[in-house]
Amino acid sequence: MTQYLSTRNTALRAGFIDVLMGGLAPEGGLYLPVEWPRLSDDTLRGLRGKPYADVAFAVLAPFVGGAIDDDDLKTILNDVYTPHAHPHTGGFRHQSVAPLVQLDANQWVMELFHGPTLAFKDVALQLLGRLFDHVLKARDTHMTIVGATSGDTGSAAIQGCKSCKNARIFILHPHNRTSEVQRRQMTTVADSNVFNIALDGTFDDCQRIVKQLFADEAMRARHNLSAINSINWARIMAQIVYYVSTALALGAPDRPVQFVVPTGNFGNIFAAYAAVQMGVPIKRLVIATNRNDILTRFMQTGKLTQGSVHPTISPSMDIQISSNFERYLFELMDRDDAALRTLMNDFLDGGAASVTPEKRAEAHQLFAAYAVDDAATTATIADIYARTNYTLDPHSAVGAQAMERALADGTLDAALPSVTLACAHPAKFPDAVKAATGHHPALPDSMADLFTRKERFTVLPHSLDAVRAFIDKAQ
Repeated sequence: MTQYLSTRNTALRAGFIDVLMGGLAPEGGLYLPVEWPRLSDDTLRGLRGKPYADVAFAVLAPFVGGAIDDDDLKTILNDVYTPHAHPHTGGFRHQSVAPLVQLDANQWVMELFHGPTLAFKDVALQLLGRLFDHVLKARDTHMTIVGATSGDTGSAAIQGCKSCKNARIFILHPHNRTSEVQRRQMTTVADSNVFNIALDGTFDDCQRIVKQLFADEAMRARHNLSAINSINWARIMAQIVYYVSTALALGAPDRPVQFVVPTGNFGNIFAAYAAVQMGVPIKRLVIATNRNDILTRFMQTGKLTQGSVHPTISPSMDIQISSNFERYLFELMDRDDAALRTLMNDFLDGGAASVTPEKRAEAHQLFAAYAVDDAATTATIADIYARTNYTLDPHSAVGAQAMERALADGTLDAALPSVTLACAHPAKFPDAVKAATGHHPALPDSMADLFTRKERFTVLPHSLDAVRAFIDKAQ
């Protein structure tokens, strides 16, 4: 059976179900498999042309390690990833789940916005909700899910879990710091087990309070807390699948591919790193950040330094503390949990930490990074729309601009396929898209009445005590 350890305690061993339901390791670390499973070249070749659900089973079964019966897992994956299989959750509107669109000879966009909330988070969270439901029913128990969102995670988590009969879900979002579409996708869900908290602060404040809640052992026990943020390993695991399916579509394992990933929290691009560990031939990974460029600065200097969070037109990336980066730092530091704990304490308590020049050079063997400001983001939306009639949302445009720069300076090999991720539907950010292109992107028919639906949310100060009291009293 597959075993997991913690980034802050390599002696710890946990099974998949405990990792799924617990989210965060007891001492505050993040879970990773003790050993990375590998997909052979023959296995990869055998998956070419297979439905997304079949690829998902091949990728995910080694991580689940028999903790869920194979037939049950196949049923869950077929239900989630067969289009329209689950009308009550919206399902995925495209047969490929994560289809490719060609922009130029060797430049591609992977569309990840064909789920019920029009964002890449759906790909993992539709599955996570079904996994939670399966385990809770089997155990005849209840759970409280707590998460923080900078925009898209919250609505995707709610859509994934609103039908879980044995779970409540509390989502914290930064008050007045998401787009109206993002907010309404969360706050107009009427299910009684859904609670939206608008925190008077930034996303980092939301994320900090969620971590503090999980560090409170009495709170965890009282409510049987579980995480749905990208700190939950099962979310990372699910996202590996679309890197594998895309690589296969572009010639893997017989041709390497390259990915450009717009990211703030490092979860999405860590899934690409995991695909590399599994044997997928990914030559280069490009980190694309907005003005909140802590990850870009790390790749340039080897230093992690906290700064202020700057609001941008790509708000889901307005982050200065990238929680999932701890997973990569753990790998970069040769899985030395003591060294990782020291580095994270320096960063979280002192505001700065660094790795050696040798480790920075090692990171550069796979990763490159670019920061894209709002002006360049807008210009990229306009340019690609004018040249190709294809509309990007601001987050996806950050990736597209980083891809252009990486190709221009030789970081990406122009002879190989380069794929940037379209993480959200342009209609989620209509003002930014209209400012760049002159046209207002329409929401899909299923969301046509979004702006007339009644909202439900509670504004709270960024106080651990206030949030804890709210969860304790919620019915």
